[in-house]
Amino acid sequence: MRTTNQQASRGVTGPDQPTGPDGPGDQPAPEPARFDGRLIAPMVLGSVLNPLNTSLLAVALVPIGLAFGAPPSDTAWLVSALYLACAVGQPVVGRMVDTYGPRRLYLIGTALVGAAGLLGTFAPTLGWLVVARVLIGLGTCAGYPASMALIKREGHRTGGPSPAGVLATLSFANQVIAVVGPSLGGLLVDLGGWRTVFSVNVPFAVACLVLGALFLPRDDAADGVRVPRRTWDAAGIALFAVSLTALMLFLMDPAARALWLVAITLVAGTGFVRRELRTVDPFLDVRVLGQNRPLLLTYARQMMTGIVMYCVVYGMPQWLEHARGLSPSHTGLVVLPMFGTAMLFTVLTGRSPAILGKLLAGSAVQVVACAALLLLDGGTAVLWLCVVIALHGIPQALNGLANQNALYEQATPEQIGAASGLFRTFMYVGALCATAATAAAYRQEPDTAGMHALALFAGACAAVLLLTVLGELLLRRRRRHGHRRRPDGTR
Repeated sequence: MRTTNQQASRGVTGPDQPTGPDGPGDQPAPEPARFDGRLIAPMVLGSVLNPLNTSLLAVALVPIGLAFGAPPSDTAWLVSALYLACAVGQPVVGRMVDTYGPRRLYLIGTALVGAAGLLGTFAPTLGWLVVARVLIGLGTCAGYPASMALIKREGHRTGGPSPAGVLATLSFANQVIAVVGPSLGGLLVDLGGWRTVFSVNVPFAVACLVLGALFLPRDDAADGVRVPRRTWDAAGIALFAVSLTALMLFLMDPAARALWLVAITLVAGTGFVRRELRTVDPFLDVRVLGQNRPLLLTYARQMMTGIVMYCVVYGMPQWLEHARGLSPSHTGLVVLPMFGTAMLFTVLTGRSPAILGKLLAGSAVQVVACAALLLLDGGTAVLWLCVVIALHGIPQALNGLANQNALYEQATPEQIGAASGLFRTFMYVGALCATAATAAAYRQEPDTAGMHALALFAGACAAVLLLTVLGELLLRRRRRHGHRRRPDGTR
């Protein structure tokens, strides 16, 4: 009786309930089941911990370097350490979400973020700060895969179409927080020093723990959907971690002397593929993944999106502070228009499940926005700086929405956690490419010439993304054209 009452309260019809006017008592048919709105707050808050920590540090790198007497090459490890931990950890934690359920991993991850925030707040050396960033990266790995798994679960329960509005909310929160992060970081640094970018994780983690404990469904049996129990492919995970770690270490400092890392990547990667093909219950089903070409293309587009976004998010604040002479708080304000345009276009287009249309518009604007960076120099008016940076918020919204909608449609329910984690991994591979490009462009100092070189690199990546979209549109047009022809070749 308790289960029936719970189902009725959430719009789920039990086996003995009337289903229409012909049922006992001629009761009307129940309303269709709706997405449980109580899940939105913990899902959004948990998933934004990762992009928040990714972007919050952007304007704190210079003060941290001054505090510890460390050059930019050393403080760059604060960025790279989080990316490395997230890139390896996201699919692994995503697999754990698929295996043990989203609630358990969500609570463990957010608790780890809070502990790492305290460690960073009181860290005595730069090395301890790097350790704190690694722990923050591992802790934030659970939020996004858990959220996508919960959305899939709710979709199964309600039986409705793709919840575009909920996906838009999640994309809005993740994309926009990455943009507003530098502004918030500048404010925190001005008010309480650079350590506040670590201590801010504590109240966020506490809020996640409270909301998650109150509203996330139990993992063992939530609405009748049991979490599948799987074997733990430790060897596959180890080979994956070694291969990806070697690749990302090479991307952090691509040079001839580091080609041995490429060799390790190839050897471990080959071993990983062979292992997964032979394992009954693999960590990542590479056979299914290889057959899912649309999902692979979505991963590639996510990587291109990450490269361009993080070239701007990390490259522009350094240039604004050094070449333009702005303070951290003023730098945050100049970057803020990106938040406004990203928010506006997410609200305007978020409920539409369209994918290629958003990607076409987003990648085209991205090319234009990167070209506009070439017009900036140390004497450019602040108003023009704001206009150019605001352009970058449009593709961040459109491309982010399109890639996430594609992921939801293309990933199977059984592997949504691992697929979502791998989705984030490709974003971090793109972020590390952007970090390496930023370091190469600003080898001596973050001057205007280096910023222009970075803009050319980002523009080339944006052009590649645009070409993939145009190619797919052309292919679809040819297919439709072929279908309209009769067997004899006539129309």
